[in-house]
Amino acid sequence: MHEDNHDRRHQGIGDVVPWERFRLATAEPAVPVEPTVEPSTTRRVGRTGKISFAAVLYPVGVWLDGETVDVSVADGLVSIHHQGVLVATHAQRHRPAKEKPALKRKARASRPRPKQATVGQSVTRKVDSSGNVSFAGHGYRISKKHCRRQVQVAIVGDTVEISAGGELLKVHPIRHDRSRENGAFVNAGGRPSRINAA
Repeated sequence: MHEDNHDRRHQGIGDVVPWERFRLATAEPAVPVEPTVEPSTTRRVGRTGKISFAAVLYPVGVWLDGETVDVSVADGLVSIHHQGVLVATHAQRHRPAKEKPALKRKARASRPRPKQATVGQSVTRKVDSSGNVSFAGHGYRISKKHCRRQVQVAIVGDTVEISAGGELLKVHPIRHDRSRENGAFVNAGGRPSRINAA
């Protein structure tokens, strides 16, 4: 046992004797270093996928349009996080003198944007005089203010989405006979049937 632990080298542990490994375990434990927390602020991502920080535009990504992100600066790098995930890092391009005031300012509250319709197969229908649209033999309520307007009807999961010009107007749970959907989507390119044509 003594020879195995003190004299014989083992390939599985880097070609050293086991005693060398045991000796490392008796070393003084390292003192944990508290991570430094860099000051941060928030910004809202614009339509072009950029944020403004210290009078400089930093790209984030158009997929985060309208979202709020956290911004911090350390060692000449601007780090941008979204919901705890690092989404962008840039070399600092702003003036150091403008950094402190920029870190004090938080993202401005903005008006909620209209919900966008889900992209998918849709068909065009016309809203009737009572504010309803017919799809697959069932009438779905929208609003009288949309009377005679052409809208797009799409199935998204277990709901019917009704939109116009990319803006989502109404979402209803499916109430029609689902076996009639294929017939309703015959004109998948959006050409309305004669009855519903504007």
